Amino acid sequence: MADNRPVFFFDIDNCLYPKSKRVHDHMSELIDQYFIKHLELSREDAYKLHQEYYKTYGLAIEGLVRHHKIDPLEYNRQVDDALPLESIIFPDPALRKLLQDIDKSRVKLWLFTNAYVTHGQRVVRLLKVDDLFEGMTFCDYAQDTMICKPHPEMFAKAMREAKVKEMKDCYFVDDSFLNCKKAEELGWSTAHLVEEGEPVPAVKACKNQIRHLEELRVLFPQLFKAQ
Repeated sequence: MADNRPVFFFDIDNCLYPKSKRVHDHMSELIDQYFIKHLELSREDAYKLHQEYYKTYGLAIEGLVRHHKIDPLEYNRQVDDALPLESIIFPDPALRKLLQDIDKSRVKLWLFTNAYVTHGQRVVRLLKVDDLFEGMTFCDYAQDTMICKPHPEMFAKAMREAKVKEMKDCYFVDDSFLNCKKAEELGWSTAHLVEEGEPVPAVKACKNQIRHLEELRVLFPQLFKAQ
């Protein structure tokens, strides 16, 4: 029988765990170190180039691959896989309860990240929610051409891999303004997570803006089990 369930796509970093965990800060430091070591730059120049690539491509690694022909999988080993996540991320019972309360007979849960697969798997395993998702669409560092959010091709890839055909059957939550803006433009039902304490954007990324993942219960009640 055909599986016609809609798909709820969840971003991972700074979405399934809070920004206050400062994983991004740890990652930025490792990225800067990579630039210093492999491109023989000063700390100041490394920081500037890192920021430039991040703003231009959405990922520092994309700039490195395009302009410096680095080995992306080696980069992943020295940056994402080198993060001390075991001392930062721990099981989150409230997150697990939220995800368990989503009715899997009505909707498929799918991870959607710009990280490489090893990092994504590690994070959800540490949060102890890895068993609640049916798959993951990730930025494939092994490919010659790197595609990541917010490129429309990345959203098309996610739909293909999650086996969903209609834009209207896609639900999405992410902390990235640009990713949420693009998702809504494409026709996905989108929630932009702007964590408590973070500044609210002057212009909203999309119609739905939330401070906490728990608000998804109110936003998309049709996807949750009857209480």
